[in-house]
Amino acid sequence: IRIFADSHVKHGAHAIVADRSVEELTRDLAFFSADAVIATGQRTGDTAGFEEIDLIRDATHLPVLVGSGVTKDNVAAILARTTGVTVASSLKTGGVWWNPVETARVKALMARARYP
Repeated sequence: IRIFADSHVKHGAHAIVADRSVEELTRDLAFFSADAVIATGQRTGDTAGFEEIDLIRDATHLPVLVGSGVTKDNVAAILARTTGVTVASSLKTGGVWWNPVETARVKALMARARYP
């Protein structure tokens, strides 16, 4: 089993009260033996900003992925900064997470992910 852990959990207490830095939260993941770090936005479908992605990447030796808000319009720029991405909402009909996956959206994202 591999553990991919969110650095700055969007619904977690530290994100709400901001009592610990993103860098400190990220370093904790390596200390607790995570295999990869995930950067997410403030809510489902929102991407982490490039500044936060860079803070997370610079605070760890682990692979860094972006886990929300990845679209055909930003995937190349995100992949230039990270090891990978997870994608859901932007591939769904209407961009809504509970809708079915739309093949055309997948093809559009993959075309840009392969050829930034």
